[in-house]
Amino acid sequence: MKKAILFDMDGVLTDTEPVILEAAIRGLKTYGVNAKPEDFIPFVGRGEDLYIGGVAEKHGKAYIPEMKKHVYDVYLEILPSMIEKIPGVKELLEQLHDANIKMAVATSADYIKMKANLEAIEVPLSWFDAIITGENVTNKKPDPEIYLKAAKAINVDPADCIVIEDAIHGVEAAKSAGCKCIAVASSFPKEELEAAGADITLDNFAQITLEMLSK
Repeated sequence: MKKAILFDMDGVLTDTEPVILEAAIRGLKTYGVNAKPEDFIPFVGRGEDLYIGGVAEKHGKAYIPEMKKHVYDVYLEILPSMIEKIPGVKELLEQLHDANIKMAVATSADYIKMKANLEAIEVPLSWFDAIITGENVTNKKPDPEIYLKAAKAINVDPADCIVIEDAIHGVEAAKSAGCKCIAVASSFPKEELEAAGADITLDNFAQITLEMLSK
C-alpha cells in the first residue's frame, strides 16, 4: 500500500460539477453575465475564483469577490436537492480509514464548499489527516503546490502518495508534484486524462480497489 492517498473533491468524492455549474450560471446572471455551460470548461479544477471570474471576464465583466460569495449562496441552496452520491466513495474511504492509511483532501474549492459537500455525502472530515483547500495555496492547479502542501501536511513524500483526480489540470498538478495519479473519467474523457499524464484511467470511482492502491 502506498503511504497516503490524496483526493481531489469535485468530480471525485462528490458529484458536484453539475451543482457548481448551475450555481455559477444562476449567480452570474445577477451581474449581467449570460454564461453557457461550455464557457466553464477551461476553468474546471482550478478553483472558483478562476471558474467564476474567468467566465465573467470572458463576457466582458470585471471579476469582483462578491460574485463568488453570491454563487456560493446559490450553491448551498441547491446542493441538497442536486447532489448525488458517487458509488463506492464512502465505502473506500471507510476501508482506508479503518486500515490507518493516511488520507488528505486537496481541492481547489474553498473550505465552505468542501465542508458542505462532505457533509452532504455523510463523510466525516475527521477521516482525513489533512485538508488543503484553494484558500491555502497561492498557485492553483495545474501548479503542483496543492499536492506538495497536502503531502507535507501528512509528512509523506509525494512519491509515496497516490492522487485521485478527475480533471486535466489536476492530473498535471499531481504528476508535477511527483505523485502517482489515478484519474476517473467523470469530467473529462479517458484519452484526455491519459494525455495529461495519468498513470491509470478508470471509467468511474467504483473501479478503484485497495489492491490498485497498493501498487
